[in-house]
Amino acid sequence: MSDDTPTPDQAPGAPHPRETQQLFGQNTAEQAFLSAFNSERLHHGWLLTGPQGVGKATLAWRIARFLLATPPAEDDGLFGPPPPPETLEIDPDHSVAHRILAGAEPGLAAITRSMNDQGRLRNEIVVDDIRKLGKFFGLSSADGGRRVVIVDSADEMNVSAANALLKMLEEPPARTTLLLVSHQPSRLLPTIRSRCRTLRLSPLASEDMQAALTQTGAELPAQTEHLAALATGSVGDAVRLINLGGLEIYAELIAILGTLPRMDRQRALALAEAAAQRGAAERFELLLTLIEIALSRLALTGATGAPPTPEAAPNEAETLSRLSTSTHQARRWAEVAATITARARHGQAVNLDPAALVLDTVFKIQETAGQSR
Repeated sequence: MSDDTPTPDQAPGAPHPRETQQLFGQNTAEQAFLSAFNSERLHHGWLLTGPQGVGKATLAWRIARFLLATPPAEDDGLFGPPPPPETLEIDPDHSVAHRILAGAEPGLAAITRSMNDQGRLRNEIVVDDIRKLGKFFGLSSADGGRRVVIVDSADEMNVSAANALLKMLEEPPARTTLLLVSHQPSRLLPTIRSRCRTLRLSPLASEDMQAALTQTGAELPAQTEHLAALATGSVGDAVRLINLGGLEIYAELIAILGTLPRMDRQRALALAEAAAQRGAAERFELLLTLIEIALSRLALTGATGAPPTPEAAPNEAETLSRLSTSTHQARRWAEVAATITARARHGQAVNLDPAALVLDTVFKIQETAGQSR
Protein backbone atom coordinates (compact mmCIF):
# COMPACT_ATOMS: atom_id res chain seq x y z
CA MET A 1 0.00 0.00 0.00
CA SER A 2 1.52 3.33 -1.05
CA ASP A 3 1.94 6.25 1.32
CA ASP A 4 -0.83 8.09 -0.55
CA THR A 5 -3.35 5.27 -0.17
CA PRO A 6 -5.74 5.67 2.76
CA THR A 7 -5.56 2.89 5.33
CA PRO A 8 -8.74 0.91 6.10
CA ASP A 9 -9.35 3.07 9.18
CA GLN A 10 -8.92 6.39 7.35
CA ALA A 11 -11.46 8.37 5.32
CA PRO A 12 -10.10 9.23 1.84
CA GLY A 13 -8.89 12.82 1.77
CA ALA A 14 -8.91 13.19 5.57
CA PRO A 15 -6.11 12.91 8.12
CA HIS A 16 -5.72 9.60 9.93
CA PRO A 17 -7.62 9.60 13.25
CA ARG A 18 -4.33 9.38 15.19
CA GLU A 19 -3.36 12.73 13.61
CA THR A 20 -6.62 14.43 14.60
CA GLN A 21 -6.10 16.39 17.81
CA GLN A 22 -9.60 17.73 18.47
CA LEU A 23 -12.94 15.95 18.57
CA PHE A 24 -15.99 18.13 18.01
CA GLY A 25 -19.56 17.56 19.14
CA GLN A 26 -19.01 14.41 21.20
CA ASN A 27 -18.56 15.81 24.69
CA THR A 28 -21.22 13.48 26.15
CA ALA A 29 -19.31 10.38 25.08
CA GLU A 30 -16.00 11.84 26.29
CA GLN A 31 -17.42 12.71 29.69
CA ALA A 32 -18.97 9.25 30.04
CA PHE A 33 -15.55 7.68 29.59
CA LEU A 34 -13.90 10.17 31.95
CA SER A 35 -16.51 9.47 34.63
CA ALA A 36 -15.75 5.76 34.40
CA PHE A 37 -12.01 6.43 34.54
CA ASN A 38 -12.29 8.73 37.55
CA SER A 39 -14.48 6.24 39.39
CA GLU A 40 -11.56 3.78 39.23
CA ARG A 41 -13.92 1.20 37.76
CA LEU A 42 -12.73 1.40 34.18
CA HIS A 43 -14.28 -1.30 32.03
CA HIS A 44 -11.84 -3.35 29.95
CA GLY A 45 -13.96 -3.36 26.77
CA TRP A 46 -15.58 -0.34 25.08
CA LEU A 47 -17.83 -0.32 22.03
CA LEU A 48 -17.80 3.02 20.19
CA THR A 49 -20.94 3.19 18.05
CA GLY A 50 -22.75 5.69 15.86
CA PRO A 51 -23.03 6.65 12.19
CA GLN A 52 -19.90 6.39 10.07
CA GLY A 53 -17.76 9.51 10.03
CA VAL A 54 -18.91 11.18 13.27
CA GLY A 55 -15.63 10.77 15.16
CA LYS A 56 -15.62 7.24 16.63
CA ALA A 57 -12.07 6.47 15.51
CA THR A 58 -10.87 9.92 16.58
CA LEU A 59 -12.34 9.30 20.04
CA ALA A 60 -10.67 5.87 20.20
CA TRP A 61 -7.25 7.40 19.51
CA ARG A 62 -7.91 10.22 22.00
CA ILE A 63 -8.75 7.64 24.66
CA ALA A 64 -5.60 5.67 23.78
CA ARG A 65 -3.40 8.77 24.12
CA PHE A 66 -5.08 9.68 27.39
CA LEU A 67 -4.75 6.23 28.97
CA LEU A 68 -1.13 5.73 27.95
CA ALA A 69 -0.11 9.23 29.03
CA THR A 70 -1.98 9.14 32.37
CA PRO A 71 -0.25 6.79 34.82
CA PRO A 72 -2.28 5.19 37.60
CA ALA A 73 -2.17 7.14 40.87
CA GLU A 74 -0.52 4.48 43.01
CA ASP A 75 0.63 6.85 45.76
CA ASP A 76 -1.33 9.81 47.08
CA GLY A 77 1.94 11.57 47.91
CA LEU A 78 2.56 14.31 50.42
CA PHE A 79 -0.31 16.50 49.29
CA GLY A 80 -2.96 13.84 48.77
CA PRO A 81 -4.31 12.41 45.50
CA PRO A 82 -4.04 14.50 42.32
CA PRO A 83 -7.27 16.06 41.06
CA PRO A 84 -9.19 13.83 38.64
CA PRO A 85 -8.67 14.71 34.96
CA GLU A 86 -11.45 16.79 33.42
CA THR A 87 -10.56 16.20 29.78
CA LEU A 88 -9.06 13.56 27.50
CA GLU A 89 -6.79 16.23 26.01
CA ILE A 90 -3.08 15.37 26.03
CA ASP A 91 -0.35 17.88 25.18
CA PRO A 92 0.78 17.23 21.58
CA ASP A 93 4.38 17.53 22.85
CA HIS A 94 3.90 14.65 25.29
CA SER A 95 6.22 11.74 24.53
CA VAL A 96 3.25 9.35 24.20
CA ALA A 97 1.61 11.66 21.66
CA HIS A 98 4.82 11.75 19.64
CA ARG A 99 5.20 7.96 19.72
CA ILE A 100 1.59 7.36 18.71
CA LEU A 101 1.91 9.81 15.82
CA ALA A 102 5.03 7.98 14.67
CA GLY A 103 3.39 4.57 15.06
CA ALA A 104 6.00 3.64 17.65
CA GLU A 105 4.02 3.41 20.92
CA PRO A 106 4.71 -0.05 22.45
CA GLY A 107 1.59 0.08 24.61
CA LEU A 108 -0.80 0.45 21.65
CA ALA A 109 -1.96 -2.03 19.01
CA ALA A 110 -4.28 -1.04 16.15
CA ILE A 111 -6.14 -3.83 14.36
CA THR A 112 -7.51 -3.19 10.86
CA ARG A 113 -7.96 -5.24 7.69
CA SER A 114 -4.56 -6.52 6.57
CA MET A 115 -2.94 -7.49 3.28
CA ASN A 116 -3.24 -11.02 1.92
CA ASP A 117 -0.41 -13.07 0.41
CA GLN A 118 -0.98 -11.39 -2.97
CA GLY A 119 -0.46 -7.93 -1.48
CA ARG A 120 -4.14 -7.01 -1.69
CA LEU A 121 -6.20 -5.52 1.09
CA ARG A 122 -8.53 -8.09 2.61
CA ASN A 123 -12.25 -7.31 2.79
CA GLU A 124 -12.45 -8.52 6.40
CA ILE A 125 -10.41 -8.76 9.58
CA VAL A 126 -9.18 -12.36 9.85
CA VAL A 127 -8.25 -14.46 12.85
CA ASP A 128 -4.50 -14.02 12.28
CA ASP A 129 -4.96 -10.26 12.73
CA ILE A 130 -6.41 -10.89 16.21
CA ARG A 131 -3.86 -13.57 17.11
CA LYS A 132 -1.07 -11.04 16.61
CA LEU A 133 -2.29 -9.46 19.85
CA GLY A 134 -0.85 -12.43 21.75
CA LYS A 135 2.65 -11.32 20.78
CA PHE A 136 1.76 -7.70 21.57
CA PHE A 137 0.60 -8.61 25.08
CA GLY A 138 3.73 -10.68 25.65
CA LEU A 139 6.15 -7.98 24.53
CA SER A 140 4.41 -5.14 26.37
CA SER A 141 3.82 -6.90 29.67
CA ALA A 142 7.30 -6.41 31.11
CA ASP A 143 6.91 -2.73 32.01
CA GLY A 144 3.60 -3.27 33.83
CA GLY A 145 2.03 -0.23 32.22
CA ARG A 146 -1.31 0.16 30.51
CA ARG A 147 -2.02 -1.39 27.12
CA VAL A 148 -4.64 -0.29 24.62
CA VAL A 149 -6.05 -2.13 21.59
CA ILE A 150 -8.09 -0.36 18.88
CA VAL A 151 -10.12 -2.51 16.47
CA ASP A 152 -11.41 -0.48 13.51
CA SER A 153 -13.86 -1.50 12.50
CA ALA A 154 -15.01 -4.42 14.60
CA ASP A 155 -17.89 -4.94 12.15
CA GLU A 156 -15.33 -6.21 9.62
CA MET A 157 -14.20 -9.21 11.68
CA ASN A 158 -15.07 -12.61 10.26
CA VAL A 159 -16.49 -15.26 12.58
CA SER A 160 -13.12 -16.75 13.54
CA ALA A 161 -11.65 -13.33 14.31
CA ALA A 162 -14.71 -12.37 16.34
CA ASN A 163 -14.47 -15.54 18.42
CA ALA A 164 -10.77 -14.95 19.04
CA LEU A 165 -11.49 -11.42 20.23
CA LEU A 166 -14.34 -12.67 22.39
CA LYS A 167 -11.90 -14.85 24.34
CA MET A 168 -9.82 -11.76 25.10
CA LEU A 169 -12.92 -9.91 26.29
CA GLU A 170 -13.84 -12.85 28.50
CA GLU A 171 -10.34 -13.10 29.98
CA PRO A 172 -8.78 -9.67 29.42
CA PRO A 173 -5.05 -9.28 30.02
CA ALA A 174 -4.20 -7.14 33.03
CA ARG A 175 -4.28 -3.33 32.63
CA THR A 176 -5.61 -3.65 29.07
CA THR A 177 -8.40 -1.61 27.46
CA LEU A 178 -9.97 -2.76 24.20
CA LEU A 179 -11.66 -0.10 22.06
CA LEU A 180 -13.98 -1.46 19.35
CA VAL A 181 -15.11 0.97 16.66
CA SER A 182 -18.46 -0.17 15.26
CA HIS A 183 -20.63 1.43 12.59
CA GLN A 184 -23.20 -1.40 12.75
CA PRO A 185 -23.10 -3.07 16.18
CA SER A 186 -25.93 -5.41 15.14
CA ARG A 187 -23.34 -7.22 13.00
CA LEU A 188 -21.27 -8.11 16.06
CA LEU A 189 -21.70 -11.24 18.14
CA PRO A 190 -24.21 -10.56 20.93
CA THR A 191 -21.64 -11.90 23.39
CA ILE A 192 -19.11 -9.29 22.26
CA ARG A 193 -21.67 -6.52 22.71
CA SER A 194 -22.60 -7.79 26.16
CA ARG A 195 -18.99 -7.73 27.34
CA CYS A 196 -18.40 -4.11 26.32
CA ARG A 197 -19.62 -0.83 27.66
CA THR A 198 -21.13 1.27 24.86
CA LEU A 199 -20.29 4.86 23.98
CA ARG A 200 -22.79 6.20 21.44
CA LEU A 201 -21.69 9.09 19.26
CA SER A 202 -24.22 11.34 17.53
CA PRO A 203 -24.31 13.12 14.15
CA LEU A 204 -22.66 16.53 14.35
CA ALA A 205 -24.54 19.80 14.49
CA SER A 206 -23.77 22.35 11.78
CA GLU A 207 -21.20 24.39 13.77
CA ASP A 208 -19.34 21.29 14.95
CA MET A 209 -19.37 19.92 11.40
CA GLN A 210 -17.76 23.06 10.00
CA ALA A 211 -15.12 23.09 12.76
CA ALA A 212 -14.30 19.43 12.15
CA LEU A 213 -14.07 19.95 8.39
CA THR A 214 -11.75 22.92 8.89
CA GLN A 215 -9.51 20.67 11.00
CA THR A 216 -9.26 18.15 8.14
CA GLY A 217 -8.05 20.86 5.78
CA ALA A 218 -11.01 20.34 3.44
CA GLU A 219 -12.02 23.29 1.29
CA LEU A 220 -15.57 24.15 2.29
CA PRO A 221 -18.00 24.76 -0.58
CA ALA A 222 -20.06 27.91 -0.88
CA GLN A 223 -23.25 25.88 -0.35
CA THR A 224 -22.49 24.68 3.16
CA GLU A 225 -26.19 24.09 3.80
CA HIS A 226 -26.30 21.64 0.86
CA LEU A 227 -23.29 19.81 2.26
CA ALA A 228 -24.86 19.64 5.73
CA ALA A 229 -28.07 18.18 4.28
CA LEU A 230 -26.29 15.42 2.36
CA ALA A 231 -23.65 14.57 4.97
CA THR A 232 -26.25 14.34 7.80
CA GLY A 233 -23.74 15.09 10.54
CA SER A 234 -20.93 12.84 9.27
CA VAL A 235 -17.53 14.48 8.71
CA GLY A 236 -16.36 11.42 6.79
CA ASP A 237 -19.31 11.67 4.40
CA ALA A 238 -18.75 15.41 4.01
CA VAL A 239 -15.09 14.93 3.07
CA ARG A 240 -16.09 12.26 0.55
CA LEU A 241 -18.71 14.56 -0.98
CA ILE A 242 -16.23 17.42 -1.27
CA ASN A 243 -13.44 15.31 -2.78
CA LEU A 244 -15.63 13.47 -5.31
CA GLY A 245 -17.79 16.40 -6.40
CA GLY A 246 -20.84 14.99 -4.67
CA LEU A 247 -22.70 18.29 -4.43
CA GLU A 248 -22.47 18.76 -8.21
CA ILE A 249 -23.54 15.16 -8.87
CA TYR A 250 -26.56 15.50 -6.57
CA ALA A 251 -27.52 18.86 -8.10
CA GLU A 252 -27.48 17.25 -11.57
CA LEU A 253 -29.52 14.31 -10.29
CA ILE A 254 -32.16 16.67 -8.87
CA ALA A 255 -32.17 18.61 -12.15
CA ILE A 256 -32.88 15.36 -14.02
CA LEU A 257 -35.65 14.48 -11.56
CA GLY A 258 -37.03 17.94 -12.22
CA THR A 259 -37.73 16.94 -15.84
CA LEU A 260 -39.96 14.03 -14.77
CA PRO A 261 -42.25 12.48 -15.80
CA ARG A 262 -40.92 13.00 -19.35
CA MET A 263 -37.23 12.76 -18.36
CA ASP A 264 -34.37 14.54 -20.09
CA ARG A 265 -32.74 11.43 -21.52
CA GLN A 266 -29.67 13.23 -22.79
CA ARG A 267 -28.83 14.46 -19.30
CA ALA A 268 -29.54 11.02 -17.87
CA LEU A 269 -27.25 9.44 -20.46
CA ALA A 270 -24.48 11.94 -19.67
CA LEU A 271 -24.81 11.14 -15.96
CA ALA A 272 -24.58 7.42 -16.72
CA GLU A 273 -21.54 7.83 -18.97
CA ALA A 274 -19.73 9.89 -16.35
CA ALA A 275 -20.24 7.06 -13.86
CA ALA A 276 -18.79 4.55 -16.35
CA GLN A 277 -15.51 6.37 -16.99
CA ARG A 278 -12.30 4.56 -16.21
CA GLY A 279 -11.12 5.24 -12.68
CA ALA A 280 -14.57 6.51 -11.65
CA ALA A 281 -15.44 3.59 -9.36
CA GLU A 282 -15.68 5.81 -6.26
CA ARG A 283 -17.85 8.36 -8.10
CA PHE A 284 -20.09 5.53 -9.32
CA GLU A 285 -20.48 4.23 -5.76
CA LEU A 286 -21.22 7.79 -4.60
CA LEU A 287 -23.83 8.24 -7.35
CA LEU A 288 -25.68 5.12 -6.18
CA THR A 289 -25.63 6.47 -2.63
CA LEU A 290 -26.94 9.86 -3.78
CA ILE A 291 -29.77 8.20 -5.72
CA GLU A 292 -30.74 6.38 -2.51
CA ILE A 293 -30.68 9.71 -0.64
CA ALA A 294 -32.84 11.43 -3.27
CA LEU A 295 -35.43 8.64 -3.15
CA SER A 296 -35.51 8.64 0.65
CA ARG A 297 -36.04 12.42 0.64
CA LEU A 298 -38.85 11.96 -1.90
CA ALA A 299 -40.53 9.42 0.39
CA LEU A 300 -40.08 11.70 3.40
CA THR A 301 -41.65 14.60 1.52
CA GLY A 302 -44.80 12.66 0.76
CA ALA A 303 -45.01 11.17 4.24
CA THR A 304 -44.67 14.48 6.09
CA GLY A 305 -46.27 16.83 3.56
CA ALA A 306 -43.14 18.99 3.29
CA PRO A 307 -39.66 18.57 1.81
CA PRO A 308 -36.79 18.07 4.28
CA THR A 309 -34.73 21.10 5.23
CA PRO A 310 -32.26 22.41 4.42
CA GLU A 311 -32.25 21.82 0.69
CA ALA A 312 -29.45 19.61 -0.59
CA ALA A 313 -29.45 21.13 -4.11
CA PRO A 314 -30.93 24.11 -5.97
CA ASN A 315 -34.70 23.72 -6.57
CA GLU A 316 -34.75 20.45 -4.64
CA ALA A 317 -37.72 21.44 -2.47
CA GLU A 318 -39.84 22.32 -5.51
CA THR A 319 -38.95 19.08 -7.30
CA LEU A 320 -39.60 16.86 -4.28
CA SER A 321 -42.91 18.60 -3.52
CA ARG A 322 -44.14 18.13 -7.09
CA LEU A 323 -43.18 14.45 -7.33
CA SER A 324 -44.35 13.33 -3.89
CA THR A 325 -47.60 14.93 -2.76
CA SER A 326 -49.21 12.23 -0.61
CA THR A 327 -48.56 9.30 1.69
CA HIS A 328 -49.58 7.01 -1.18
CA GLN A 329 -46.80 8.42 -3.36
CA ALA A 330 -44.43 8.30 -0.40
CA ARG A 331 -45.01 4.54 -0.17
CA ARG A 332 -44.32 4.18 -3.89
CA TRP A 333 -41.02 6.03 -3.59
CA ALA A 334 -40.02 4.01 -0.54
CA GLU A 335 -40.81 0.77 -2.38
CA VAL A 336 -38.91 1.78 -5.49
CA ALA A 337 -35.96 2.85 -3.33
CA ALA A 338 -35.76 -0.65 -1.86
CA THR A 339 -36.09 -2.24 -5.31
CA ILE A 340 -33.50 0.02 -6.94
CA THR A 341 -31.02 -0.41 -4.11
CA ALA A 342 -31.25 -4.21 -4.33
CA ARG A 343 -30.95 -4.20 -8.14
CA ALA A 344 -28.02 -1.78 -8.10
CA ARG A 345 -26.07 -3.70 -5.47
CA HIS A 346 -26.72 -6.97 -7.33
CA GLY A 347 -25.55 -5.32 -10.54
CA GLN A 348 -22.34 -4.27 -8.82
CA ALA A 349 -21.80 -7.78 -7.48
CA VAL A 350 -22.02 -9.34 -10.94
CA ASN A 351 -20.02 -6.52 -12.59
CA LEU A 352 -22.75 -5.11 -14.82
CA ASP A 353 -21.77 -2.12 -16.95
CA PRO A 354 -22.04 0.95 -14.67
CA ALA A 355 -23.63 3.11 -17.40
CA ALA A 356 -26.32 0.50 -18.08
CA LEU A 357 -26.92 0.12 -14.36
CA VAL A 358 -27.41 3.87 -13.88
CA LEU A 359 -29.74 4.12 -16.88
CA ASP A 360 -31.79 1.17 -15.63
CA THR A 361 -32.08 2.92 -12.27
CA VAL A 362 -33.10 6.25 -13.80
CA PHE A 363 -35.72 4.65 -16.06
CA LYS A 364 -37.19 2.80 -13.07
CA ILE A 365 -37.53 6.17 -11.33
CA GLN A 366 -39.20 7.58 -14.47
CA GLU A 367 -41.65 4.67 -14.49
CA THR A 368 -42.56 5.31 -10.87
CA ALA A 369 -43.05 9.02 -11.52
CA GLY A 370 -45.43 8.19 -14.38
CA GLN A 371 -47.45 5.83 -12.18
CA SER A 372 -47.69 8.45 -9.44
CA ARG A 373 -49.32 11.09 -11.61
